[in-house]
Amino acid sequence: MQMVPGASGYDRAITIFSPEGRLYQVEYAREAVRRGTTAVGIKCKDGVVLAVDRRISNKLVEVSSIEKIFQVDDHIVAATSGLVADARVLIDRARTEAQINRITYGEKITVEALSKKICDIKQAYTQHGGARPFGLALLITGIDKHSARLFETDPSGALIEYKASAIGSGRHVAMELLEEKYDENITVKEGMDLAIYILNKINPELNAISVDMAIVKDSEKLVEKKSVEEIESVIEYVSKAIEDENKIQEENEE
Repeated sequence: MQMVPGASGYDRAITIFSPEGRLYQVEYAREAVRRGTTAVGIKCKDGVVLAVDRRISNKLVEVSSIEKIFQVDDHIVAATSGLVADARVLIDRARTEAQINRITYGEKITVEALSKKICDIKQAYTQHGGARPFGLALLITGIDKHSARLFETDPSGALIEYKASAIGSGRHVAMELLEEKYDENITVKEGMDLAIYILNKINPELNAISVDMAIVKDSEKLVEKKSVEEIESVIEYVSKAIEDENKIQEENEE
């Protein structure tokens, strides 16, 4: 990775601010996220959808061992982009926090409360020496007593709630497509189609094996991981829709 122009040694420790008020180590961690796999989260009128392109480049890899979407609690699921090892540690901490809440208060933790706890941990690693920031972003979503929620966290510990969002290498393209095509009244089924549409636009070679997808519906409030067969069905439908879309564009250009 190239040095940030003008860093002049201010990137040697996380506790050093540059004269412009920047923490270069945090910006380097954000760069790790920008080079990570693309994850899309969509809030629908009857639930939420998460989808990730796992980018499996080696046919010898056991696909089931590459996890990009993690179930945190019965009603909460998170997608990651960035350093996989960092994600595993933070997800384990998130699961612990969810169980602590159940034991302490006798109820499920809310999506917002869990997201804030994870961001507190991330932020602490940006202000103490002897450690580095977590090189990953998380899309944390689920359904609780406040209905569907979708939060994005970045390496600095910042927390933003979205109706639909994306992280990873394809974020710029994904956000443009979401702004164009997102509708608050879409169903979970339509949300799955939109998520695959976006991932397909970013990676035309997309296939069902390389996609990780999960949904949480209002009715059940339980995380449901989608099978390869179900994802394949969505990809086939979306691929045909994209072909029809391209034909219409070609006809209009003629």
